[in-house]
Amino acid sequence: MMFVDPIIVQFPENLDRERFIIATYYCAAKPTTNMLKFAAALAIEQTCGTWLKVPGETPEVRERAIGRVVGVYEAPSYQIGIPEYVTERQFIIRIAYPWQNFGTQFSMMLSTVIGNISSSGKVKLIDLEFPKSFLDQFQGPKFGVQGIRELLGVYDRPLLNNMIKPCIGLTPEKTAELAYEAAVGGVDIIKDDELVCDPPFCRLEDRVKSVMEAIRKADEEKGERTLYAFNITAPAMQMRENAYRAIEAGANALMINYAACGLDTTRMITEDPNIQVPVLAHSDYTGAQYESEWSGVSASLIGAKLPRLAGLDMIISLSPYGKFPMLMDTFVNAGFQMLQPLGNIKPAFPMPGGGTTQGHIEDVIHKFGKDIMIAAGGAIHGHPMGPAAGAKAFRQGIDAVCRGERLADAGKEHEELGKALELWGIYSETQGGIFDLKG
Repeated sequence: MMFVDPIIVQFPENLDRERFIIATYYCAAKPTTNMLKFAAALAIEQTCGTWLKVPGETPEVRERAIGRVVGVYEAPSYQIGIPEYVTERQFIIRIAYPWQNFGTQFSMMLSTVIGNISSSGKVKLIDLEFPKSFLDQFQGPKFGVQGIRELLGVYDRPLLNNMIKPCIGLTPEKTAELAYEAAVGGVDIIKDDELVCDPPFCRLEDRVKSVMEAIRKADEEKGERTLYAFNITAPAMQMRENAYRAIEAGANALMINYAACGLDTTRMITEDPNIQVPVLAHSDYTGAQYESEWSGVSASLIGAKLPRLAGLDMIISLSPYGKFPMLMDTFVNAGFQMLQPLGNIKPAFPMPGGGTTQGHIEDVIHKFGKDIMIAAGGAIHGHPMGPAAGAKAFRQGIDAVCRGERLADAGKEHEELGKALELWGIYSETQGGIFDLKG
């Protein structure tokens, strides 16, 4: 018979919730595994335990630091026997960790909640629940949804983002030329591609000066303001230097490949009082952490909740619309994680991208409403009438849908939008994806 230590296995009602972060895991194991014992082993492994008792693990140490199993749930929920055909049992496990063990460092928090146990087979971190006492230690986005709207003076519609294409290889002058075309066509926020930061053929400061001059010209012509997010990704101390250099040269927004450089390094930038511009999050490298269905972390956690907590104002989220695999419910959940109330942490703008075209406008707005930033690269720079027309086509579609019009009807009224819809079609989830206007 297994003895269950009452300090390790507890009802959640018995916790002092302000002391603990609760981690939710998907786990699977062979039919003979005792999952309560397995869950307790995870909780012990990631806190004060070893594979055998040691003299220093006193009752005081255990009460202060050990993890608590607060839920083990099986689906299907076998109660009186396991059918012979079952070769694997599926569980949701919830473990509460005293957050004073790791403080407010992302690196130590992740080392605790998905550290050694990431090598334990089918164990995937699905979510983290944070108490107010923990959230209060974080600043979160400086601007968030409302702050970015105030910077741009745009309150009544989704925003439009463009990433410069080709991804890398351009000079500062050519980057500025493309930025001008996108901005004058109606793009609200333009960004570097994630693959360019400070290469010898396109130095960061030179790119900032060239691009911002082009942006100022475009803004005067269109009567709107444009932000341009310059990629500053680098080793930690170099990244701070990059941020200062970019802002001194005139940058009005920054971008970070947050998963590649780390959430603590990202937070160093977002919480720096000398950096008073919005920071955009690029999602590259997150797929290495979420794509496995049975290990790693969930897309909504690494792609939404944690970067928002780290202070990023806008977060690119890969979508089911284009070139990357993504379930629709995963995509929608990530967007909600960026927008839902989270203590003192401001909402961050979701930015669906990765193959988004003008034909996706209707579906995106119907799912998220106006607090969405539609991100497009090729559908702007690859528009047959040029980048300015590609941007104008997006704005035509956005304005029409916000007025309650059908996207297809708006395409008949506007040449730029019509060309885009003719080329790339209109997305309808109810019709199973893209359909062309003749179909």
